[in-house]
Amino acid sequence: MLELTGKVALVSGASRGIGRGIALVLAEKGADVCINYHSAADEAEQVANKVQTMGRRSLVIQADVSMEDDVRKMFEAIKAKFGRLDILVNNAGVSKAQDIFETDLGDWDFIIKTNLTSCFLCCHEAMKMMSGQGGRIVNISSVVAQQGALHGHVHYAATKSGILGMTKTLARTAAPLDIIVNAVAPGIIETELLTRTHGEDGVQKLSDGVPLGLGTPRDIGLAVAFLCGEGGRYITGTTINVNGGMRMD
Repeated sequence: MLELTGKVALVSGASRGIGRGIALVLAEKGADVCINYHSAADEAEQVANKVQTMGRRSLVIQADVSMEDDVRKMFEAIKAKFGRLDILVNNAGVSKAQDIFETDLGDWDFIIKTNLTSCFLCCHEAMKMMSGQGGRIVNISSVVAQQGALHGHVHYAATKSGILGMTKTLARTAAPLDIIVNAVAPGIIETELLTRTHGEDGVQKLSDGVPLGLGTPRDIGLAVAFLCGEGGRYITGTTINVNGGMRMD
């Protein structure tokens, strides 16, 4: 069922991992997809090619979404090509394998800007574009926002918790504009970022505590597509946990 046919979506950090999975599922459901990337140009083009093979339009946009000017230019490019934006997925994010004793202010500021400031900047521009037409915003948080990170990553956990607060607040602000805002909190998802930050042994230890084992980027994409489709029309300000049955206490 192509329930997103005619919709235009933007996925930040869409060249790989969870962002790639989200972009491809939205295209499967009928949406045209704008693929934002920071540095992985070849991988972003590969995602765009896959979107196009499904018969959808795509737009590849290089932008540092933590920078206001880059974000403004990105939304101008979307408006120039498509004339509208119906779906925003704030997925771009990074982390570093550090505990608080290893984290300096530079590390803290970098993660905050990349993960949280980017979400604010993109929501700010998207809500202006969607005002008068309606739309959907999905912010990608994490299980660590709810139960904390097991091995450091205090900066990452702080950003993902901040995203949940931002989501609840924007849902209230946006409801009169017919803009629905929700979050998805992935659990242990098999991506290159996960392996890089935790190592193969660390990933195995994490997955051992998950009843359904490791998740995939497609699992996250399907949850996002649900929120952006008919099933999500009366859901706002909430978080869907896609975590394979991980305990939250």
